[in-house]
Amino acid sequence: MSEKNINSLLCNPISGICELPSDADQEEQINEVAAKHVSIIYFTDPICSTCWGIEPQLKKLKLEYGHELQFEYRMGGLLPDWSYNSGGISKPSDVAAHWDEVSQYYHMPIDGDVWITDPLDSSYPPSIAFKAAELQDIEKAQKFLRIMREMVFVSKMNIAKWENIQSAAAASGLDTHRLKINFDGQARALFQEDLLLAKSMGVRGFPTIFISGPNGSTEKIYGFKPYPVFEEALAKIAPNIVKQSYEKSWEALFSKFSSLTLREFSELTDSDFPAAQAVLDRLVEEGKLSVLVTKNGNIWSR
Repeated sequence: MSEKNINSLLCNPISGICELPSDADQEEQINEVAAKHVSIIYFTDPICSTCWGIEPQLKKLKLEYGHELQFEYRMGGLLPDWSYNSGGISKPSDVAAHWDEVSQYYHMPIDGDVWITDPLDSSYPPSIAFKAAELQDIEKAQKFLRIMREMVFVSKMNIAKWENIQSAAAASGLDTHRLKINFDGQARALFQEDLLLAKSMGVRGFPTIFISGPNGSTEKIYGFKPYPVFEEALAKIAPNIVKQSYEKSWEALFSKFSSLTLREFSELTDSDFPAAQAVLDRLVEEGKLSVLVTKNGNIWSR
């Protein structure tokens, strides 16, 4: 596909991309602390299907290396509006079949019917809402983003509508009144800053992840990549980084994450799909988990 015909909504499952002065002692202590941290800048978008596809890898990365990582989420502006025709996408319904296709490729539940029943006119509102959420609480903002993604990919809900944004915010523990004030104000400028930063760093698609080490070196991960690629990048820029073990029982994982897909549970428990499915099915039968069944995969919650 020629560069001019690339459409950011038409995420390529093969490439895995949705294109688009102190004293010496104090200084030594500061450098020692800095050496323990790796910064990650993650350019994403609430409706980026490939970004939904790497949720399992990112969850595992945070569990094993979160004590060494400083995550920074930046919004990319995947869908400004529908005033264009590119890459075979000219209207919302064109995205529906594509989402159903990539769902099977990434083994993550994605229901493209939202683009037929209640299509989004832009991904800017949920992106701006995320920036507004960050002004309140970084962790709650990331939970908020996850909930919005479940809404649009699994529950076929239009997350460009304020009532759905507000619902996701309430579920993530955010102050919805304050969110609306920041959504209409400061968050819009912050979102524009993200767009400018993406342009200045040469970001042309999503997900794009920059991993920077204490010595200033940077590794770039572009598009869908398996978990070992993330570990290899970390090893290059921070050879002394320490992997942390984590509890892999279903109780521990569902206390950490409010919901998990089959592929997420499989990735985090280091089990194959049949084994992971058997465990999840048993837990549903025992009444310990509930499951939301969709045409392209399920999602479980405690």
